[in-house]
Formats: sequence, structure tokens, C-alpha cells
Amino acid sequence: MRIRKKPNVGEKLKDFAAFVSTEKIGAEKAGHWSEIFGSENPLHVELGFGKGDFIAQIAEKNPQINFLGLEIEPTVVLAAARKIFEKNLPNVRLAVFNINSVAEIFAEGEVDRLYINFCDPWPKKRHAKRRLTYITFLEMYKKILAPAAEIHFKTDNRGLFDFSLEQFELAGLKVSDVTNDLHAAEPPENIRTEYENRFSAMGVPINRCVVRR
Repeated sequence: MRIRKKPNVGEKLKDFAAFVSTEKIGAEKAGHWSEIFGSENPLHVELGFGKGDFIAQIAEKNPQINFLGLEIEPTVVLAAARKIFEKNLPNVRLAVFNINSVAEIFAEGEVDRLYINFCDPWPKKRHAKRRLTYITFLEMYKKILAPAAEIHFKTDNRGLFDFSLEQFELAGLKVSDVTNDLHAAEPPENIRTEYENRFSAMGVPINRCVVRR
């Protein structure tokens, strides 16, 4: 879906500079996220957080965990920032960031959980390497994930889900809690994203799994 650009987004994001990074971040952050958050709490990262429904809800329910959201599109970062601000969540940081470089900003084993929610399926075969569950991305994640860390993956796209299961196996990762219809018996701890609600209302089943090293 095409994002409608809003004027002066960069200037508006400065209002949330206390928890939003708009300048390019890199290796200087690796190993220092506890200092940035001001606590030694576990670090959970959402890759591509959209308008922030998920990260705002889960951070509010889990104040004992630090949540970092990475998103390349400034317009939706602004929408998410407003939600975080309204809820006054000190355990959230957001960054305008290209996930292709995700391994650069974390030390080895620094991340305790990754969330990949409804990422772009890149349906054309020639674009497979751009999918966030492609083997090269998975190898990057393995470098930054702690030994007992998990990846929580949700998508409405069955083709992407089946492809991802193959990639997880190829990367030597263990997959559990696999479902092709999450809402058929939705667990009470499930937190829905804005896309999840939209697809569910259309009758599209939601695929989900948990991946471990």
C-alpha cells in the first residue's frame, strides 16, 4: 500500500526527539541499548512497526521490557510516535531505519526477541531476497539474537508464510506454535496489529509461528 506523504514530517518528528531517532544510526549504538533505555531490561525489537498499534499495546502491557521499533517510512513513524507519546511509554524507542543494515546497530546476542508483523511479501520470485525472512536476513538476525531469543512472525500471506518456514529450516532454526488460522482459537495474549484487524475483518486467515535458535 502506498503511504501518503505528509508535509514537514521531519520537523514534526523533532517534537518526539526524546524517544525517536531520525538521524542515521549505526555501529555506535551496538552494545549500548541498555544505556539508551536507562535499564538492563530485555530488549525486544519490532522490524517495520507501521503506525505503531502493536508496539504501543505490547509496551504498555510489559513495562519490564524495552521495546525498539525500526521503520523506514518517516510518515508512519510520526503516527506511531504520537501513540507512544499519548500513552507515555518510557520503555519504547523508535528509529527511522533501513532494516537491511539491522546487524550493524546491535552487539552479538543483544536482542532477546524480534517481531516481524505483516512485512511486505514481495510476491514476485525475483524479489525473494528482499523478504525479511529470506536466509540472508535470518543469518543477520542470528548474530544479534541472544541464545534463548525468539522471532515471532505473523502474516496474512500464505505464500510468504510457507516460503518462510522453508527458510527457517534452511537457517537451522527451530519452528513451533505454527498456525494458519490464528484467530480460529486466538490466544488471549495475542496483540493485533492494524493490518491484522483489517485482514481479519475481510475473512483472511492469519498465519503465525515462533522461531528459536
